[in-house]
Amino acid sequence: MTFCSWKPGLAVWLVAGATLVGPASAQAEEVSAPGLGGPSSVRAELTDGDGLTDPEFRSRFLQANLPAWFAFKESLRENVNIDFKIDYLSLGQWSNADVGQGHAAGGIARIYGTWQAFETGGLTAKLEHRTAYTTVAPQFFGFDSGAQSITGTAFNDIQLALTNLFWTQRAENRVWTLQMGQIDVTDFVDVYGLVSPYTAFQNLAFNTNPTINAPNPGLAVAGGVRLHENIYAIASIADANGNPAEPNFDVFKTGETFKSFEIGYMSSQDRVYFDNIHLTFWQSDGADNGSRKDDWGVAGSASWFFDNRWMPFLRAGFSQGEAALYKATVSAGLGLYTRQTDLVGIGLNWSDPGDAFADDQYTAEVFYRLTLSPNLAITPSVQLIANPALSPEEDSLAIFGLRGRIAL
Repeated sequence: MTFCSWKPGLAVWLVAGATLVGPASAQAEEVSAPGLGGPSSVRAELTDGDGLTDPEFRSRFLQANLPAWFAFKESLRENVNIDFKIDYLSLGQWSNADVGQGHAAGGIARIYGTWQAFETGGLTAKLEHRTAYTTVAPQFFGFDSGAQSITGTAFNDIQLALTNLFWTQRAENRVWTLQMGQIDVTDFVDVYGLVSPYTAFQNLAFNTNPTINAPNPGLAVAGGVRLHENIYAIASIADANGNPAEPNFDVFKTGETFKSFEIGYMSSQDRVYFDNIHLTFWQSDGADNGSRKDDWGVAGSASWFFDNRWMPFLRAGFSQGEAALYKATVSAGLGLYTRQTDLVGIGLNWSDPGDAFADDQYTAEVFYRLTLSPNLAITPSVQLIANPALSPEEDSLAIFGLRGRIAL
């Protein structure tokens, strides 16, 4: 995910030197690949159907009507080990607030893919163009409507951005993995099965923990290791001033970095981000120009996928500073998958927005992702925010959303 501006902290975990994109053990050998990532990472998004076992899509009308295009992609995969996608996402939101614009909309065009150069190494790239259709981008619509909340995560107006361009190297036995280059740390820091703002929840309260002051994509080194059959560890160091719209090497001059360390338990490697309990420790350097203070914190997450359908989750975190969106937060909820890869999500959140605000803020989000085909999904949603922190005179705020995605 790339937030740009307010971005504390779109699923597959770096574990055992493998990136896995689904909970189904029957698919593990097919989709296992080197890398770190989460549901919003390139490797995960290249796989249709959330990695579910034998998904029953309603139709494959794009494949049927564009056979030459999909045959071309298949030939690249088979002959030169290049796998890629082009997609477009659009999000519209409307609020009942008495302040602000009352509506926001934006879109994201992306091309992303991988090149498996060697059995143990390969290149990942993602180029995006993000634009707002309206005066306020969806990412900032919560603030515009009176809440201390990011209600349209990732749908900003940064225009052209290089969010991924990194090399992955792994051990032959997949015990460790290393990545170097232009990296989005929120692809692997504190992720879980419903973390992606492209396919699941839209509010940051249910994405990467909003108490984590994670940077935007920039130069980084990240690595992970399997310590035991069920235990893994991940660590990273990244440019705290990352800017995917203007990639640079300034971290070598400023030395201002974001560091993370995560240790977690998984039921098995092929269910790594669905059956997962972990703790994440992080620290971010302040900026010399005073635009960002030093900050550190801890986040915890527990999610478990029952019967390959039900995924309850419980997540929490706190930060010791003022740079992250919230000082403390607790989220709980449930995801329900269908055989057609539809997804119902329900989430509840409590957050302490900081000493500057009188009251705690409460957020609820409900969405239904209707998967029409592997390449087309429509997701209506409702967000309810009680005690909106930027409008203390208001008791509540409602935001209605509609997200669409088409992929080729």
